Amino acid sequence: METIIDMPEVVDASVGPRGSLENLSQSEIQILLNSGQDGVHQLFRKCALAVLNSGSDSDNAKEILDRYRHFDVEVVRHPWGIRLKISNAPATAFVDGQMIRGIKEHLFAVLRDVVFIAYEVEQGARFDLTKPEAITNAVFHVLRNARVLERKIRPNLIVCWGGHSISKLEYQYTKRVGYELGLRGMDVCTGCGPGAMKGPMKGATIGHAKQRIGTGRYIGLTEPGIIAAESPNAIVNQLVILPDIEKRLEAFVRLAHGVVVFPGGAGTAEEILYLLGILLDPRNAQQVLPMILTGPEQSRGYFTQMQHFIGGALGPEALACMHVLVGEPAEVARQLAHDMALVRSFRRDSNDSYNFNWLLHVPEEFQHPFVVTHESMRGLALHRDQPLHLLVANLRRAFSGIVAGNVKEQGIAAIERHGPFELSGDPHILQLLDQLLRSFVADGRMKLPGTVYEPCYRIVR
Repeated sequence: METIIDMPEVVDASVGPRGSLENLSQSEIQILLNSGQDGVHQLFRKCALAVLNSGSDSDNAKEILDRYRHFDVEVVRHPWGIRLKISNAPATAFVDGQMIRGIKEHLFAVLRDVVFIAYEVEQGARFDLTKPEAITNAVFHVLRNARVLERKIRPNLIVCWGGHSISKLEYQYTKRVGYELGLRGMDVCTGCGPGAMKGPMKGATIGHAKQRIGTGRYIGLTEPGIIAAESPNAIVNQLVILPDIEKRLEAFVRLAHGVVVFPGGAGTAEEILYLLGILLDPRNAQQVLPMILTGPEQSRGYFTQMQHFIGGALGPEALACMHVLVGEPAEVARQLAHDMALVRSFRRDSNDSYNFNWLLHVPEEFQHPFVVTHESMRGLALHRDQPLHLLVANLRRAFSGIVAGNVKEQGIAAIERHGPFELSGDPHILQLLDQLLRSFVADGRMKLPGTVYEPCYRIVR
């Protein structure tokens, strides 16, 4: 039973574990009890608030933290394990005095991952995160600890990327693609938030239901810096918190058997560039990882602009890695269903795992966290006088910084203190970059509908 005290807009509660959380050791509990130890308690508090605030119209982490500044969560020891004592939580997480079951599962998934990351990945000596192979190994163990890798299945997991701020028409299209994927027995993995991250999952649930598939997977991958802006949607049944954006992106491509990209903003552009940088690496020339960009006919201009930017900045080789298929949701699913057989053959012939692509080479430049500051953004090498994969890596970092300035707490605070980030480099590349970002702003892709976007960057000639 849960003890609930109702308040006008917030709720206090005592909640017992549900979902994938195992018993915690005494040292793991101590990490959470000590609020001053490496900020672990504060990290858990922020992530927990994001989960409890699921469904909010705000994508501003600072605004959410300010609104619920009295929120707190405490781990309480009991002889049989632990409970969470929650104070001043959003009342929308409760129905008739009980925490919504899916939200409770997500809450304890956050606890599981925050403890594992702090205790095993960051504070322990198990992973030397200066080495590329150790970073990949850490990503694997976070996913394995979350039990995402337990299912022994043929390739069928489609990663779907796209914006949290999309039009109603685009959202309906993402649902239709998800429905077509579900009818063909494919599962969905997204960034777990609203918009293009929710739509494919929602559609897939209907497709799975029609095919009487009761084991559908709706995997949501997030990280502490973005979770408040993209709170997990209710359909996610396997939530995983990765330590940072780079490890989150690596988890996507290691898990993926295929990738679908819907219209989005700076975050989606970052994801596209991340995958392009990997696919353009000669060491991945034989890899089978299909990538389809798709949306409704009314969004054709978005894909034209994206192709213009990528072709102009990176050349035809990069364009050849992308398959653009507009206005044909069933054909997107049919193409991916066909490609799954190719993925299976490649993985089998190369003796690689079906559920974690070990043989995919992720360049080291795409693995190490990019610390977003005004200095690091100004210092990005955005010019052609470097190997192509390094240019892609720096463009990816530029978009990562813009995402931070838009929705991440630290990025927003830095913009408030010092003004917009500055970007400099090759004039042609900067012009293409600015055109693309301005098109995102004009189409309302940089914030949730109804909010006014304030640019967090400026081009320095």
